[in-house]
Amino acid sequence: MFQTQETLKTKRIKLYNTMSLAAVLYGSENWTIRSRDARRITAAQVKYSRITAGYPWTEYKTNTDIAKDLSINPILDKIQEYRRNWLKYINRMPRDEY
Repeated sequence: MFQTQETLKTKRIKLYNTMSLAAVLYGSENWTIRSRDARRITAAQVKYSRITAGYPWTEYKTNTDIAKDLSINPILDKIQEYRRNWLKYINRMPRDEY
């Protein structure tokens, strides 16, 4: 069966959200992210996004344009959200349990 570029892009975005993002975010609540780590995480996300959108690395397209095109939020923002949720969870726990 022939797949259009849009359906392939949609499948890749679903794959990214369900598998890749989950694997990257596992345990991220406790990470110490240095600036070098943040650059590498962002670079990996941009590389995958560029492949998903169908742009070769030689074609000039800004990262923000690609993220808007795919409706993907930065992964570092997602890590910060996970950390906030983890701290909320810890603060709700009774003090004598930990």
